[in-house]
Amino acid sequence: MAKRQIELLAPAKDAATAIDAINFGADAVYMGANRFGARALAGNNVSDLARVADYAHKFNAKLYATVNTIIYDDELKDVEHLITDLYNAGVDALIVQDMSILRLDIPPIELHSSTQCDLRTPEKAQFLSSLGFSQLVMARELSLDEINAIHKATDAKLEAFIYGALCVSYSGRCQLSYATKGRSANRGECSQLCRMPYDLIDQYGNELVKGRHLLSLRDLNQSGHLLEMMDSGVSSFKIEGRLKDSNYVRNSVAYFRREIDSILEANADRYVRSSCGTSVCDFVPALERCFNRSYTNYFLTERNHKNGFKMASLITPKSLGEKIGTVNQCRGIRLSIDTNRTINNGDGLSYFNGENFDGFRVNKVENGIIFANAPLNLQQGTVIYRTYDKQHDDSINKSKTERKIEIKATLRVAGNSLVLDLTDERGNSISCITDTEGLEKSKSDQKVRQRETLAKLGNTIYTLGECEILTDAFIPASVLSQLRRDAIELLDKAQNITYRQELRKSEDKSSPCFTKELVSADNVANSLAKSLYVDHGASVKEYAIEVAKAKPEQPLMHTRYCIRRELGACKKSGSAKALPDKIFLRSGKTLLAVNCDCSRCEMFITLAKKRHSR
Repeated sequence: MAKRQIELLAPAKDAATAIDAINFGADAVYMGANRFGARALAGNNVSDLARVADYAHKFNAKLYATVNTIIYDDELKDVEHLITDLYNAGVDALIVQDMSILRLDIPPIELHSSTQCDLRTPEKAQFLSSLGFSQLVMARELSLDEINAIHKATDAKLEAFIYGALCVSYSGRCQLSYATKGRSANRGECSQLCRMPYDLIDQYGNELVKGRHLLSLRDLNQSGHLLEMMDSGVSSFKIEGRLKDSNYVRNSVAYFRREIDSILEANADRYVRSSCGTSVCDFVPALERCFNRSYTNYFLTERNHKNGFKMASLITPKSLGEKIGTVNQCRGIRLSIDTNRTINNGDGLSYFNGENFDGFRVNKVENGIIFANAPLNLQQGTVIYRTYDKQHDDSINKSKTERKIEIKATLRVAGNSLVLDLTDERGNSISCITDTEGLEKSKSDQKVRQRETLAKLGNTIYTLGECEILTDAFIPASVLSQLRRDAIELLDKAQNITYRQELRKSEDKSSPCFTKELVSADNVANSLAKSLYVDHGASVKEYAIEVAKAKPEQPLMHTRYCIRRELGACKKSGSAKALPDKIFLRSGKTLLAVNCDCSRCEMFITLAKKRHSR
């Protein structure tokens, strides 16, 4: 049985961050073009994507471009032209949501389904695979058993998020931002209403919970479950964060590269890395030192979470960072902390102050005393978090981490020619030849010096491994250096010639749609998408709300997360009466109704009618 390739997939907001991700160990990178990517603030020119693709392909790594917004009818030609440009730029695959792309006149570029496709069932996986999608990203809400069921239903590669921010709604099924602010999440313009504070009230307006971030989830972290996910069928491990800075990408990629490599080494009979090259990181990656709202593994190991498991960051949507200790004593700007961590000048420290999460900057540290940048009034025992670790951030900034391809070299004489044979871990082999005229037998052993000359590969992506010298000729350093340079140039050309973009699979015209009737949340926004679904036996009952007015009380957010369960008032438990049956979220003039479908352990958010008075 063939080994399954395992991919670490990293985000990038721009070309520099993408190249960082590759250098620090990503097997693939995803980034947006200048239009139609579901992050409006993370667009890039096609020329930048071409530069990243060229660099990635040196390591057999891949570049995926996000073209994952819904598309309007008058934009279809623009999308068609963009996709052609992306294919010609060397992009390996498109990450898409809108099915109209399969009806455009485009090159045979590989297609991956976007998280906006809301893949949660084997039936939908089968349908997407039958359309020609070769890689499917699954909903973040799935359990290991649900992932395994999808794996058994399709031959397509499965992709899963392992790290980063969580949308509270099933991706693609959140219309709240558009309905209330006119900013479509499915067009890359989400206003992040889930991160806002809300009052929880009953139908009479009585306040049950005040000013809490009731829809703001903690950040995802599946680092403790990577092997389980592989064994359940995941082949691509995806880090979230196309708006994050380079340090976030460097740190998270280096961390997961280390963890995945350890698993691959222990399971070499089943799994293999999907790209080549070795990255030797010169700092210690640590997820707790990244921006994080504290972590959750969401529903991966437990479908309903009846045991008090918490998923939300109720008090603040800001980074909690790393818990480092508690206050011993605080007087004005002077503070001492009971901690086993080293606090450094410039660190950012934070604490909970009643209902608020406040912080301060460390001006200096002397003899264990921390001098804050402003007076503090903290009680003994107050828990302190480090939300900015200057030393760690500086170590990432200054990192000289490189990614290298190992080569094997043989230097020999063949007839009247001096030959340098190079092979690399990508599978390339070349022979570079120069004339031996004027070369004489050496009077002393030159092998050490010759190997040192061949190893001078400083400005290239290569590093010398095994080296066999099969000649006793005296070779001037200038001749050998030129031979090395020429051989490396040939090796680069060999990689360029042999690298191939994968082609899109053909569409099975006879495959049935995953559903007979599509509704607003399925995000059909143009005539070509409609025609595709009709071709596969479905009807479009409702169009996306971006092109058709939302119906009264239409669900605007569909979640597996449940406010009642988070607050210990699950209707399936004995504590259901901790909250009334009808509950609402209030923020300013916006009033949202919370509706729980307990049979499926899911929640729907709708715009509420004016509530009744007593």
